[in-house]
Amino acid sequence: MSVVTTQSGEIISTKRPFNLGRWFRATGWRHGIGLVMVVFSLFPLLYVVSASLNPTGTLTGSNSLFSKIGFDAYARLLNNPDQPFAAWFGNTLIIASITSLATVFLGALAAYAFSRMRFTGRRTGLLTIVLVQMFPQLLAVVAIFLLMSTISDIFPAIGLNTHIGLIMVYLGGALGVNTYLMYGFFNTVPASIDEAAKIDGAGHARIFFTMILRLVGPILSVVGLLSFISVTNEFVVASVLLVDPEKQTLAVGLYKLVSNPNYADWSAFSAGAVLAALPVVILFMFLQKYIVGGLTAGAVK
Repeated sequence: MSVVTTQSGEIISTKRPFNLGRWFRATGWRHGIGLVMVVFSLFPLLYVVSASLNPTGTLTGSNSLFSKIGFDAYARLLNNPDQPFAAWFGNTLIIASITSLATVFLGALAAYAFSRMRFTGRRTGLLTIVLVQMFPQLLAVVAIFLLMSTISDIFPAIGLNTHIGLIMVYLGGALGVNTYLMYGFFNTVPASIDEAAKIDGAGHARIFFTMILRLVGPILSVVGLLSFISVTNEFVVASVLLVDPEKQTLAVGLYKLVSNPNYADWSAFSAGAVLAALPVVILFMFLQKYIVGGLTAGAVK
C-alpha cells in the first residue's frame, strides 16, 4: 500500500501491484512449510484408513491409496467370536478413563502440597520424582509382575489379570512425572490468592477445590489427555498383567491379529486402529477449549 498526495493536499492511497517473489519472502514460505507438515502428518493416517478399507487383508495391495474400498475388515473385526473387539474396546475406555481421572486428581493434590506447603523432605521428594522418571518403565516389568503375583495370593481382586491391578500400576508410573509437571504450573498461580482466602477463613481444602482447580484448568486438561492417550497405547505392562482375552485392552488384542507368522490380518488391524483413535480424537476436541482458554477464564472469574 502506497500513499500519494495531490497538489490540493488530498491523500490518495494506491494499492501496490502483487509480486509473487515479495509475497513468498514475506509470508509465502510459511505457507509452504505448513503445507509440507500437513502432508507429512496426514499421509500415515490416510494409509491406515486405506488399509482398513482394503478387503484383501494384506498391506501389499494398499500401496495405492483407496484403490479398493470395502468394509470386510470391519465386519471381520466386529463379528469374529475369537476376537472380542467390543470387550477390548470397553476395557480400554474404562481403564483409560479411570486412570486419567485418578491421575489428574491425585497429581493435583500432590502438586498443590509441594507448591503451597513447606515441610521436611519437600525438596528431596521433588528430586526423587525427577530421578525416578529417568528410568523407563520397561525396566520394572519383572518387578511389577512379581509384585502383582504376590498380591494375587493375598488379595486376588487387585492382583494379576484384574483391571484394578493394572490401573494401580498405571497410577504408580504416571503420578511422578505428572506431579512434577503440574507442580511447575501451580507455581505460576500467585500465592496472594491463597493468602486472601485464608484471611476470609478458607482452609486448604476449600482453596484447592473452589479456587486453584479453576485456575489450573489447562494443565489438568493436558495431563488428562496425555494420560488417556498413553494408557490407550500402552502394550507391555497390559500384556504381562492381563491374561484372559476378555479382559485385555485394545493394544494387546489388536497385536494378536498380526502376531501369526502365517497370516497377519493387517486390514482388520488397521480397522481396529481407526476405531481406537476415535475416543482420543473426541476427547481432544472436547478438551481443546479448556486447554486454550481455561487459564484466562479461570483468572477472570
